[in-house]
Amino acid sequence: MPRYTVHVRGEWLAVPCLNGANTVGWLGREAVRRYMKNKPDNGGFTSVEEVKFYVRRCKGLGLLDLDDTVEDALEDNEFVEVVIEGDIMSPDFIPSQPEGVHLYSKYREPEQYISLDGNSLTTEDLVSLGKGLYKIKLTPEAEAKVKRSREVIERIVKEQTVVYGITTGFGKFARTVIPNSKLMELQVNLVRSHSAGVGKPLTPERSRMLLALRINVLAKGYSGISLETLQQVIEAFNASCLPYIPEKGTVGASGDLAPLSHLALGLIGEGKMWSPKSGWADAKYVLEAHGLRPITLKPKEGLALINGTQMITSLGCEAVERASAIARQADIVAALTLEVLKGTTKAFDTDIHAVRPHKGQAEVAFRFRSLLDSDHHPSEIAESHRFCDRVQDAYTMRCCPQVHGVVNDTIAFVKDIMMTEINSATDNPMVFAERAETISGGNFHGEYPAKALDYLAIGVHELAAISERRIERLCNPSLSELPAFLVTEGGLNSGFMIAHCTAAALVSENKALCHPSSVDSLSTSAATEDHVSMGGWSARKALRVIEHVEQVLAIELLAACQGIEFLRPLRTTTPLEKVYDLVRSVVRPWMKDRFMAPDIEAAHRLLVEQKVWEVAKPYIEKYRREHIPESRPGSPTAFSLGSLGKKTHTGHDHSHQNEL
Repeated sequence: MPRYTVHVRGEWLAVPCLNGANTVGWLGREAVRRYMKNKPDNGGFTSVEEVKFYVRRCKGLGLLDLDDTVEDALEDNEFVEVVIEGDIMSPDFIPSQPEGVHLYSKYREPEQYISLDGNSLTTEDLVSLGKGLYKIKLTPEAEAKVKRSREVIERIVKEQTVVYGITTGFGKFARTVIPNSKLMELQVNLVRSHSAGVGKPLTPERSRMLLALRINVLAKGYSGISLETLQQVIEAFNASCLPYIPEKGTVGASGDLAPLSHLALGLIGEGKMWSPKSGWADAKYVLEAHGLRPITLKPKEGLALINGTQMITSLGCEAVERASAIARQADIVAALTLEVLKGTTKAFDTDIHAVRPHKGQAEVAFRFRSLLDSDHHPSEIAESHRFCDRVQDAYTMRCCPQVHGVVNDTIAFVKDIMMTEINSATDNPMVFAERAETISGGNFHGEYPAKALDYLAIGVHELAAISERRIERLCNPSLSELPAFLVTEGGLNSGFMIAHCTAAALVSENKALCHPSSVDSLSTSAATEDHVSMGGWSARKALRVIEHVEQVLAIELLAACQGIEFLRPLRTTTPLEKVYDLVRSVVRPWMKDRFMAPDIEAAHRLLVEQKVWEVAKPYIEKYRREHIPESRPGSPTAFSLGSLGKKTHTGHDHSHQNEL
């Protein structure tokens, strides 16, 4: 018998339909009737007939024709919403689609799997899992480890041994022994009471990352969860049933208790949950719509689900991957600006960087050479100022290898910590099956990812700081020799005047966001948890800083391409012309003032989707193959981020040439 889950004024109602020929209007009236029946005052109505309403799908909010039959208009167990005419939406109402989910509606159930063993997950894998590109399964070895650790817990319960979190209370109540008859209730109470987060819910992608990472930690076999329960968690992930997880509330020790508790709350069928099929609805209905049962927690399993650093770390992995992407593309954007401002490539000479051989610096200098080498990619713009009388460029162009370089090295350092953290056991107590015992420790403390992500924010911010100064040079006619604010008929048109202000505002905001949250600590849980990491805010603000960096560089990219317009018919190097063509495929030249925000968003999307890198990468890698000799032991060119390369020729005597 078909059944539909209907949302009426904040209530979720299960409405069975005996006859598929019933109309959508009938479904709406029946839902209203059941809603009125549950209200002492009939919901303020005297009869169903007087209620005027319309019906829409929860997913996508598409309106339904009241005269269509349910079997033609709806799938079995589809989620719909009855909207009563005249109602004003409460500001507390949870919309059917969370912020940004219109992008996520493209979700298609993946066919490929990633096998998790708790030891080999990468940051790239985790981001892909967040995007819904893979399902999850456990390796046989992981299943065996999970079973063995659960046997230790079962023996503790059977023998009534006093062990923290299994047969005792939590935090300050660690000395309170709980009778065996209430051990399951203890775990449910733990999840409910710790679900105390506030703020906007995580997006589906971030919820998926958090859930996937917790599964990976449980797969290590040190948490004591049963294989049956872990498989239920995996089934929820594979069905994309994602609990409502407020982004605020963790202090980063003892782990990310509040967000992980909200994660567990949905899995036990309480609170809200989202799926591509249902939108937001009560968790029990979402699980049921996907043929899943709420988890029944056994001893230790509530604690196993909520104790760890996975909120900090999953968001941190997204931050690292986005930082890597924007750092690569920042070199390309800066190279384009250097061309427009008629700068020199002498500052990227191999010998300069060989005597200060930081890996990131060497790689950035190499990328600039690969994009600007006039022997490899002739540039008419470079030829136009070969014999100019300028000696050297401003720091914002000349020092890109040193400034961008340390950002690359910072990202590499942070990524190394994240790779260790995502494959670490962070529970308390830890279950060691080989020793047949549990040990209390402090692996849940988030100081490692918290410190690393504070460092990441500080490092990556500099890409925006130096980019904003290059935007200033592009817009300022006394520095660029281009029309003021990159527009004709200045005065009538303002051009990039306020786009530069936006970049300045974002850079200034980043200065505050770069204050490290991990230098703070507040004692919690009656002083039993007397030092915490505040890593949740480290992760969230790192992501915000990185988004601002992307947006500032998007503005620079637009400004540099606009600068090219004033240098035509001269052409730049082949790879940079390809970048210009990419930008012009989504943003037309700025002939006169127009609504600018959509242009900035379009350029931002190119950077987020790494389109700029995809266009330039083949030229960079071809140059690498043609110009980098075999690395030799002890050679100054043997760097993992890319060799320094060779000078292509000695050039002329003119100091501001565009030759190497």
